Amino acid sequence: MVLVGAGGMGRAWARVIAASSDAELVGWVDLLKDRAAEAADELQLEDLAIEDDLEAALSLARPDFVVDAAIPEAHHEITRLCLDREIAVLGEKPMAATLDQARDLVARSERSSTLFMVSQNRRYNAGLATYRDLIARHLGGTGQLSAEFYRAPHFGGFREEMDSPLLVDMAIHTFDAARYLTGADPLTVACSEFNPPWSWYRGAASVVAEFELTGGIRFTYQGSWCAVGHETSWDSSWRAIGAAGTAIWDGITSPAAEVTSSAPPAALTVVEPVPVALPGEGIAGALLDFVAAFRSGQPPMGECHDNIKSLAMVMSALESSRTGRRVAMSF
Repeated sequence: MVLVGAGGMGRAWARVIAASSDAELVGWVDLLKDRAAEAADELQLEDLAIEDDLEAALSLARPDFVVDAAIPEAHHEITRLCLDREIAVLGEKPMAATLDQARDLVARSERSSTLFMVSQNRRYNAGLATYRDLIARHLGGTGQLSAEFYRAPHFGGFREEMDSPLLVDMAIHTFDAARYLTGADPLTVACSEFNPPWSWYRGAASVVAEFELTGGIRFTYQGSWCAVGHETSWDSSWRAIGAAGTAIWDGITSPAAEVTSSAPPAALTVVEPVPVALPGEGIAGALLDFVAAFRSGQPPMGECHDNIKSLAMVMSALESSRTGRRVAMSF
C-alpha cells in the first residue's frame, strides 16, 4: 500500500501498518516530501518510494491500495485519481468535503468496481459492539436513542477557527455510531448550533440535533467542545430505550440494561452484557476489515455506499442549522 499524508494521522497509520502482518507499506506521499522522509526515518521504515506527487508514487510503487490520511479538502482528488486507476482506497473521514464530491466518488467506485472504504475508527470499539449486542438481545431494538458529548479541549490551530468545529470535525463519529447501534438510515434532521459566550472557539462549539431514522426511531445529540467539568468520554454517553427497557453506556465502562418481561412492566431486572471481542480496535480494526474485504469481495463497515449516509447526517445538520428548517436527507 501507499500512504498519503505524513501529519499526525498519517504517522498513526504508518505505525499500525508497520505492525500489521496483512499489509506492507511501499510508498509514502506528502506535499512536503521531507516531512514524509523524516517520518519514515523516525519509524525506521526502509525501502519506501517517498514522493510529493501521488501519480508518481502509484507508477513507481504499483500498490494494491492507498490509505488516504491527507487533509479533508484533498480526499476527493486523491480518491478520484485512485478509483479511476482501479486502485482501492481506505480513506480517513470525511469521505469528501461535500456531499456532491462524495456522490461522485461513490459513482466512480461503482463504475470501476473498485473498493472504497472510509475508516470510521470509533466503530471499531469493543465497548460499542458490546452495547449494540446488549440492545439487540434485551431491548428488542430501540425506538429512542440519545447521545451526549461534552468536552473542553484546547486544540489551538484550525479547529478553533472553523465555522462549525464540533459538527464538522467530531460529530460524525457519534452520528455514525448511532447508525451502527440502530441499523437504521437517517431521514430528516432539525439542528441548531451556537457558541456560548465563554467559548474559545471562533465558530459554533455547541450543537443540539434531532434525527428521524427509518423504523420511526428518533436519535438526539447534544454536544459541546467548551463544556468545562463532568466531561463525557470521547465516545459520548448513550441511552437507548426499547419496549423491554433501557440500556446505557458511558463510553468507557461496561454498558448495562434494566429490562422487564411483562407489559405493563413489573419488576425490572438488571442485565449484564456479554462482552464482544474484536480482532482489532481503532484504525487497526479498520485496516483488518479493509484487507479482509479486499481479499473476499465482501463489503466492509464504512464502504462508501454506506458511509455517505453518515456524511449526509453532518451536511444536512449544517443545512438545518443555517436555514432554521428541518432538512430531508438524500445520499
